[in-house]
Amino acid sequence: MLLLLLLQVLASCLWLAHGEVVTSFKNSCPQFFFRKTPPNEALEPESPAWICQDYNNQYYFATLYDRDLRIPVYSAYLYQPGSGKRPNTWLVEPQLMGQSYPKTMQKEWTLLNRYNVSVEQLSKSQAILQDYKNLTGLNRGHLNPNGHHNSSSSRSATFTLTNIVPQNAKLNGGAWNNYEQQTMIRRTQGCKATYVVVGAVPGNNYIAKGRVNKPSHMWSSACCEVDNNQRKSWAVIAENDKNEVELLTLGELEDRLTQLYGRGQVALFDSACPRQ
Repeated sequence: MLLLLLLQVLASCLWLAHGEVVTSFKNSCPQFFFRKTPPNEALEPESPAWICQDYNNQYYFATLYDRDLRIPVYSAYLYQPGSGKRPNTWLVEPQLMGQSYPKTMQKEWTLLNRYNVSVEQLSKSQAILQDYKNLTGLNRGHLNPNGHHNSSSSRSATFTLTNIVPQNAKLNGGAWNNYEQQTMIRRTQGCKATYVVVGAVPGNNYIAKGRVNKPSHMWSSACCEVDNNQRKSWAVIAENDKNEVELLTLGELEDRLTQLYGRGQVALFDSACPRQ
């Protein structure tokens, strides 16, 4: 009996060690996608990392991350807005350095001081706080915003730098914020569940001496379940140097992203989500 218990504990530990940076969203954290179907491979970069965003040993959303450009491709989550204090602690993803590191997001200080990680190790495949210092006209733009979550832990989980891009400051505080805080509330009236995929198109400019890409566009898409037989969708796109957001159908956004990424037809949701 004791041997069996030890084997169960060992198996559990082995599974946990592979918890956060995973090989597939479908097998690890599919609950953040409509009908458990992530976007297709047309968005995948050359050096992808599939991250089931783990905060205090619980998954809160999913992020496809570009290790080379050090920005997220997209984050996917369930829209569950609520009021609460805005977090102020920024976190990073340990397992981008390797599976032997903790699966739950950590403070940079913790990794540097308790795990004896070097800044070079930490910054090799992801952005760090130093990359976002002394920006002009840009700030840290969330893909998955903390205001779309209804608990302290779920809001804190959005403050990982793997969920952040260099975003035009006026856009972030203006038209994009209006979409996140006002348009989403109006559009989700009557929705029982709303699945969101929000992303950034890589651009030709960088911050932090070429380390972190500045996206050319920001985009967001939503698929809402009204009931078992009725669904609706919508989408937006914004150039990352203007304080303007363009409202689109889901199909229009997918076609626009197909042109911008140039890797084949983009599909953001399962086909059961309406494109018009």
